[in-house]
Amino acid sequence: MNQSRSNAGAPREPDLPPYQVVLAETDWGSLQTAFGNGEDLPKVLARLLEPDPRVQVTGLSELSELVGHQNTIYEATAPVAMYVAGILAHPAAMTLRPYRNVPIRATLLNWLATTAYDASDEIVGRTEQYFPGFLTHGTTVAAFRDLRPMLYRAVAPFLQDSHEDVREAAVIAALILAEHPALAVHRDHLAVHAHRILDTSSDDPNRRVARKALEAWGHDVPDPEPFREEPWDWGPHSDGRGDLEPPF
Repeated sequence: MNQSRSNAGAPREPDLPPYQVVLAETDWGSLQTAFGNGEDLPKVLARLLEPDPRVQVTGLSELSELVGHQNTIYEATAPVAMYVAGILAHPAAMTLRPYRNVPIRATLLNWLATTAYDASDEIVGRTEQYFPGFLTHGTTVAAFRDLRPMLYRAVAPFLQDSHEDVREAAVIAALILAEHPALAVHRDHLAVHAHRILDTSSDDPNRRVARKALEAWGHDVPDPEPFREEPWDWGPHSDGRGDLEPPF
């Protein structure tokens, strides 16, 4: 995992279980999705390892509907996120998407970033105003948020990936996951990456994520951007579809 030298003695984040274990040992049929239980999820998850990138992206789009519909965290969202994070290093993640020449790994990371954003401090804080107890220990959202250190450990190796799209997607996912208090030790290191997003990225939602992280962590940020910022629209690909639209 990439860390700054000052983090050399930091506690190690827990490892994810192998994706095969997540797939085999999760009782998918007992877990809630947006459309019933998750008994069909193993077939959908298997599509992410197909050699055809069109099949892979279709699988991710299906997951967005089943476990991310209306930007909601469901019971099945947590194990699905663990599976997606677990295959980031799989050879299938290096399949290039037609027309875009971007590894599927970037799409997987963008999916994780979007899902993590749906359980971010800002989003759950707003929800708590209307639904007190939303973050009570043992709730679906609280359980998902507890996974953030584990998900971060899977994302961190790609912070300096050789492919620009993978690198940027990893940074955005890491910035959102690093809201977890156990990951505070990594924030100064991640701030360097956040500044790089502001310096080089043309993606407005990603720039908003970088700016908000730097502000929250007490780092200096450049003057405000000229674009208008909507209060619910600073997440990565905030419609949940931005990286899943054609051309595939």
